[in-house]
This record gives sequence, structure tokens and C-alpha cells, in this order.
Amino acid sequence: MSEERALRGFPFKLDDDGLAISSPGGFIEGVGIGNLLVTPPRSRNPLLADIIKRIGLAERTGRGIDRIFEGMLRYGRPAPDYSMSTDYTVAVLLSNADADPDFLKMVVEQEEKLGLMPVDSLIVLSRLRDERRLTTADLAPSVQKPEANVRTTLERLVETGFLEQHGTGRGRTYTLSARIYQKAGQRAEYIRQAGFSQIQQEQMVLNYIEKHGTIKRADVMELCRISKDQAYKLLLRLKKQGDVVQTGERKAALYERKR
Repeated sequence: MSEERALRGFPFKLDDDGLAISSPGGFIEGVGIGNLLVTPPRSRNPLLADIIKRIGLAERTGRGIDRIFEGMLRYGRPAPDYSMSTDYTVAVLLSNADADPDFLKMVVEQEEKLGLMPVDSLIVLSRLRDERRLTTADLAPSVQKPEANVRTTLERLVETGFLEQHGTGRGRTYTLSARIYQKAGQRAEYIRQAGFSQIQQEQMVLNYIEKHGTIKRADVMELCRISKDQAYKLLLRLKKQGDVVQTGERKAALYERKR
């Protein structure tokens, strides 16, 4: 079911996907989907905009887009979707997805301690909740700021206990922290996303061999959820420690306990 009406002069449609609002005319020159959150506010008609602001029908700060994002994200809903906009129409879809009470509680607790959570932080937390593990480069397009700025946001969230970082350099990734998963009752999910420690990985491989007799590198990759190179290094480490021996070469290589 859907319902189409006019909302203060703007057509809108309410259906199972959510609330879609469109405005005639494309984005102002210099403004687009990729910089909505960071471009300075500007008006098509500055004089008319100033009159509307003076009589209290609009904010002088020009924070309309930020507030739309904040209103959706702090309740654990998807970010506003402007992808249907064209050169002739600006359109936004506000999803009717259910709110996430655990996410909202997390945001409220943070705001009680440290003040209002910036939209950058909300975007980062929202994407990590949905996609589990991301790099700074992965997050930059959503935040619409340079990686250096995104890194600052990530470091702040690590310091406040919302995120954990894994690895170093450009390969560094981020996940929601164990504390956040624990509060949401998802301890096992944290282990899956954060990965296992080196000692845990070694013990998992040895336990697998005890049960099945041998293990292949592909088995190690699947078991520990690591890359081909990481699996190779893990098996090499076990060989050097004298825990396993290798038979065969390359793809045919098998590893078993040293007798």
C-alpha cells in the first residue's frame, strides 16, 4: 500500500519502504549526494531564505541535512537515501525499518556522559553495526570527509570504548567493541567479527588435526576465518615450533601432528 500527498508544497509518498519526499529542481551547483553533509549551506534565493529564517520558519544554521541523518541514525535506522535524486528533482527516502533499541541505548548513554554524539560518529557506528568490520577508507565516503578526519573520529570512538581496532597501518580495521556486543547479548558475534588471537588459532588448528588426522591450508582459512597468506604463516609457525609436520607440496600439502 502507498499514499501520495503534498507536504508543505513538496510531494511525498508513504509505502512499505518508508517515506519518500521529493522537491522540484536538482541540487544547487556545487552540491551533490557525495557532499551533502559537508558543503556549506547555500540557498537558491538568498533574500527569500533570509526572510524565512527571520520569521522563524527555518534555521539560520542550515543544519537540515545533519538533523535528518541524526534523527534516523541515532534510532538505529538506515541513513537517509538520496540516490533517487536527478538533475531535476531532489528526492530522499526515509526508511520505515524498525528502530534498534540497543543502538539507541548505546547512543543515549554516550550522550549522557560526553554530550551530543556528532553525526560522523553516528554514521561510523551505524555502518559497523551493519557491516561488522571496516577500514578508514571504507568509511570515508559515508562520512564525506578526508580519511584523516575519519581517523580522528575512529580514534575518539576507540578511546570511549565503542570500537576496537585490529591490525596496523592502512590495513587497520575497526569493529564494535566487546562491551557493545556484550550489552546487546551478542558475545559470540563479537568473537566472529573481532577474530581469534594467535594462540587461539594455533589451538584450533591442533584440535582439528587431533579430530581429523590432517589439515589443509584451505581448512585453516575456513576454520580461523583468515586469508591464504595468514593461513600459510600460521602453519609455518606451527612447523617451526615442532607441533606439526608437512607432507606434500603447494595445494597438495597436508599437515599432521609430529610423532
